[in-house]
Amino acid sequence: MARIAIIGGHGKVALHLERLLAARGDEVDAIIRNAEHSADVSATGARPLVADVETLDVDGIAALLSGHDAVVWSAGAGGGNPDRTYAVDRDAAIRAIEAARQAGVTRFVMVSYFGAAIDHGVAAADPFFAYAQAKAAADEHLRGTDLDYTILGPSRLTDGPGTGAIDVSATTSDAVDRADVAATVAAVLLEPNTVRRTIRFNGGGTPIADAVAWDPLA
Repeated sequence: MARIAIIGGHGKVALHLERLLAARGDEVDAIIRNAEHSADVSATGARPLVADVETLDVDGIAALLSGHDAVVWSAGAGGGNPDRTYAVDRDAAIRAIEAARQAGVTRFVMVSYFGAAIDHGVAAADPFFAYAQAKAAADEHLRGTDLDYTILGPSRLTDGPGTGAIDVSATTSDAVDRADVAATVAAVLLEPNTVRRTIRFNGGGTPIADAVAWDPLA
C-alpha cells in the first residue's frame, strides 16, 4: 500500500485514478480547490483535502505533501485565461515540484500532454500558446530535478470507457480515453522502469502494464 497525493483531485482523469488506486488498497489524498467537490472525491474512496495550490507557496504545498510516497500532478487551469494558465500550469506546478523535494517525496508523476516540448511549435497568436508554454516549462523544470519523475504525455482526451491498452511508440498525437490515462498513471506508479522517463501515448493495442514497462532505450 502506498500513500499518494493527487493535485487536481476533481479532474476527470483524477477521479478515475482515485477509484483505481483506492480499489487496489492505496491511501489517496485528493487535493481540490472547491470544497463542494468533496463528496465526489469521497465517493471514489479518496480523502478530499481542500487547498488552493494556485495561491499556496512552496512551504504550504510541502505541508500537504509531507508523509506521502508519491505525488501526481493532474491539475490545470482549464484554458481560456492565459494569466491563470501560467499561474496554475506553470507556476503552481513548479512550486509543487519544489514542495515535493522539500517534503522528501521523491516520486512525482506529471500528467502533461503529447506535444509538450520547449520547441512545441504553437504560434504565439494561437489560444493554445499559453498552455503549451506553461506545460513545457513545468516539464523541463521537473526534468532538471533529482526527483524520480515520470512525465506522461497523453494525446487528445476522450470520454470512452477505456480499453486497457495504449500505444507508446506513436510519433503523432491521436486520441486516448481518460480512463486509460488514469490507468496509465496507476501503472507507472508501480513500474520502476518508468522513472526519469517521458512517455507519450495514444490509445492502442498494448496492455498498459506492458506498454509502460517497455524501455525503448533498452
